[in-house]
Amino acid sequence: MSAFDLVIFGGLGDLSRKKLLPALYSGFVANRVTKDSKIYLTSRSELDKSVYEWLQDVFDATPPACNVDTKTLKSFADNIQIVQISLSDEGEGWSFLQNSLKEQNRPLVHFLAIPPAFFTSTCALLGQYGLNNDNACVVLEKPLGHNRETAAEINNDVAQYFSEEQTFRIDHYLGKEAVQNLLALRFSNLLFEQLWNNRTIDHIQITIAEDLGVEGRGGFYEGTGALKDMVQNHLLQLLCFIAMEPPARLDAQGIREEKLKVLKSLRPLQGTEIDQNVVRGQYKAGAMAGTAVKSYLDDLDLDNSETDSFVAIKAHIENWRWAGVPFYLRTGKRLPERYAEIVIQFKNVPHASDPRWNTNMQPNRFIIRLQPEDHLAMRMMIKDDKEDRAALREVELNLDVSGVGDSKRLGPYLRLMLDAARGDQSLFVHRDEVDLAWQWIDRIADHWASNPNSLKPYQSGTWGPYEAHDLMKRDRRDWYHDASNT
Repeated sequence: MSAFDLVIFGGLGDLSRKKLLPALYSGFVANRVTKDSKIYLTSRSELDKSVYEWLQDVFDATPPACNVDTKTLKSFADNIQIVQISLSDEGEGWSFLQNSLKEQNRPLVHFLAIPPAFFTSTCALLGQYGLNNDNACVVLEKPLGHNRETAAEINNDVAQYFSEEQTFRIDHYLGKEAVQNLLALRFSNLLFEQLWNNRTIDHIQITIAEDLGVEGRGGFYEGTGALKDMVQNHLLQLLCFIAMEPPARLDAQGIREEKLKVLKSLRPLQGTEIDQNVVRGQYKAGAMAGTAVKSYLDDLDLDNSETDSFVAIKAHIENWRWAGVPFYLRTGKRLPERYAEIVIQFKNVPHASDPRWNTNMQPNRFIIRLQPEDHLAMRMMIKDDKEDRAALREVELNLDVSGVGDSKRLGPYLRLMLDAARGDQSLFVHRDEVDLAWQWIDRIADHWASNPNSLKPYQSGTWGPYEAHDLMKRDRRDWYHDASNT
């Protein structure tokens, strides 16, 4: 990777400390981020210690995916400069950035790790100081608005200073290795593509489970909830990658065209269809790993709240490939464990040649684990050699490549930052995708606003409201992860 300049607005904040800087250091160690590259961290206040000492504290709290040694950390710290600026007013810090960056003839990435309320003023100041030239791009973190209208306002404001080709809306789930492998498996292997349709697939599950509550995020989370925080972006983006048609070319334009077709084909839910196909919940007090935990209301010191901390949805894509195949989406806080997983469940065999197989026959499943570790596997039935000829057992055909060049594997944030520096938008979100996703989500959110009693309680440490299990049970199906751990 050639040298580039990176400005992280909100450079001393949570996202920068916990995700971006550990990723950049790992890239520096692997020589993906060169010693000639410069990193500027903007802040409202000055550091009370050296950059090196501050980075030591940051990496003690959130270690990068590689060893940290004194010599390399000092060299990395030499590439970093703290710039004191206001995100809404001009000043010396902006002049410093202008003088340091505008004459550089190399990629310039502005990463807005700041609340969306400051996107407009920050982009306007970047334009005022000439930091939006042809070499520059801007990376926008979620949430991008809280509905279709506000998202459009943000996109319109940013578009005054950066073209669509310069605008990179990040979803770090799309940078995960397993998602990249999914595309490779689908589009480079005839076997998978021949099976990837409603003739062989029974249903698809996409789950992003979190074991933490809303501690520390209450100011943002209250009034936003799981639907807008997770479904609108992460879950719908993963659905698009699973359901998209093979693009003519696996580039940004080809991928975006096919993702847009999926979003346009999503069956809109409205009225009583929402009550039947969407479950929303809020966690109560309970226990996590043997330790008592508070309820959502107690975590935020509230008497009442209609904010959802759990959502489960049954969705359909109305096109030839997926007609009749339900997509079950689920996300929630204070669930028993933290993981993200896609399960492609195939149909049962049409006939059991030995009737005794019916006792333990399982459908084939393709498992795509995104976190806490990458994992790809096919689950299949074979004869159990420890029993008689009628006994079957399920085995896992592991498709992982762990152990092969692991030191060179890119984490999602590093991959996406490097892609932005290269100008590659393949794994980023187009504004039309944002618009269509919000259009689909807004119908659900508006219905909930008119029917506040639809919020279902669930105990912390469980897999959500029982209504979410009924969503599957009435179709004679189960959430895969729950069933495999009972």
